[in-house]
Amino acid sequence: MSSRLTPCRLSTPALICSLGSDLASISSALFSGTRGFTNDDGFTPGRPLPLGRVLADLPDTASWPAEHRSRNNQLLAAALEQLQPELEAFRLRQPQARIGVILGTSTSGIGETETALRQRLSEQRWPTDFRYQRHEIGSPARFVAEWLQLPDAPAYTLSTACTSSARALASAYRMLAAGLCDAVIAGGADSLCGLTVNGFASLQALSDKPCQPFTRDRDGINLGEAAALFLVTKETGGIQLAGYGETSDAYHISAPHPAGEGAIAAMQAALHMAQVPAAEIDYLNLHGTATRQNDAMEALAVDQVFGGTLPCSSTKALTGHTLGACGALEAAFCWLSLHAGKLPPQVHDSPLDADIPLLAYVGGAGAESAHRYHRAMSSSFAFGGNNIALLLERCE
Repeated sequence: MSSRLTPCRLSTPALICSLGSDLASISSALFSGTRGFTNDDGFTPGRPLPLGRVLADLPDTASWPAEHRSRNNQLLAAALEQLQPELEAFRLRQPQARIGVILGTSTSGIGETETALRQRLSEQRWPTDFRYQRHEIGSPARFVAEWLQLPDAPAYTLSTACTSSARALASAYRMLAAGLCDAVIAGGADSLCGLTVNGFASLQALSDKPCQPFTRDRDGINLGEAAALFLVTKETGGIQLAGYGETSDAYHISAPHPAGEGAIAAMQAALHMAQVPAAEIDYLNLHGTATRQNDAMEALAVDQVFGGTLPCSSTKALTGHTLGACGALEAAFCWLSLHAGKLPPQVHDSPLDADIPLLAYVGGAGAESAHRYHRAMSSSFAFGGNNIALLLERCE
């Protein structure tokens, strides 16, 4: 086996999601298995849906340039406020550091454009503050770079559906390894909007009740919103990104490969990069969308790579599917698990599906280890057969 590549350090994550707007609140809900759903028919009149809405107050946009006034950027600004101490401390250590910005999203500012379109249709004019740039995919990275006054920073946004922000973390690793940056602000954000809620409804993929990953009665996803950011550096210690695996099997535009070929290859590639055997992973955060096809595929893939003994859970039962933000959010949940020595439970109200491989789901109100956990993996799978696995490890 070739020599191991140098891992990258992941800062304390900056998070906001339906579980809370600070790490203490989020950790409490995460490890106790508390769902963060609000019943809401704002996007689907007459059909209330459980949605993972962020209910916290968000930064005021009144003084922002019009092209940055979006809920997506408000979520990012809330996360940036949490990340600021880490960033300032790093700049004191390395005042000449080149800092990049790599984010993932699938919605950007589409919600605000939906509002503008309604006015355009009813009044035959656009709102005076409408800016097309607000919903461009590149908008989140431009916003963060301007917010942090990084005019010359490499700054770009990835949009590969549900793998977007996980791929941002892998891309940050590559930017550091290539010597193009000394640090990268990486992660992602997605906000609830009519396009995604009604789009998934048209696919008949939404559940009208809290989702039930890997159960017999699972019937679809719940959608959510979130922002999750890390400062990724070449510094040592702490919790590190030790490996990643990316594949694209292109099996179908929306359905996963039934045998999980791309998912298996992604998880195996992450293990190979980190030079860690499957038996040394302590926890797996499952993609676990609660759709019939995804969960069946994922159970097969996990069983083939890890067998049926690796503790695992799908935290989408708590937050909903945050789409472009889920990869970074669930990597952050792995970070919190390694840091706290606890695991998020698998939350479900109906029996597990006996027709798919039985995995070692974390039970009760989470699990706690007297010896701490050392390595965790988070997997994300997206439309088009787009797959990624991130492997995090805690340094002694």
